Amino acid sequence: MGMGAGPSGGAVSEINVTPLIDVLLVLLIIFMVIVPVTPKGLDTLVPQPPKNKTQDNPNDRTIVVQVLSNGAGAPSYKINQDDFNKTAIEPKLVEIFSTRQEKVMFVKGDKDLDFSKVAEVIDFGHQAGVDNIGLITPRVESGQ
Repeated sequence: MGMGAGPSGGAVSEINVTPLIDVLLVLLIIFMVIVPVTPKGLDTLVPQPPKNKTQDNPNDRTIVVQVLSNGAGAPSYKINQDDFNKTAIEPKLVEIFSTRQEKVMFVKGDKDLDFSKVAEVIDFGHQAGVDNIGLITPRVESGQ
């Protein structure tokens, strides 16, 4: 029904909206199907600040690997305040996590370093069998 005759026999100049409603319903169905499929993002693991600030002894269950810039080009590495060579990090992580049920590790990189140095430590953690690896950023460290 494109155009009909009016009461006086002349043409009616109104738009036929039926095809537009059909297109609208098809688009509505498409968007309803697409929205639940969209990715939600990555799961993250953020260390929480201690509830009691007077507690000075750190939790011995928390493993933090630090990659520090020493200005000489090659970074220095620490596991919970103990210095390690780059080659000794992976065996130490294997030793630490071999007896643990919960395999969680945090990596803290110096802001002056290239991220590839931090990524190497993350790879060491994966090779040692660590399930969850979190990154400690300056904002997380300050408690924000």
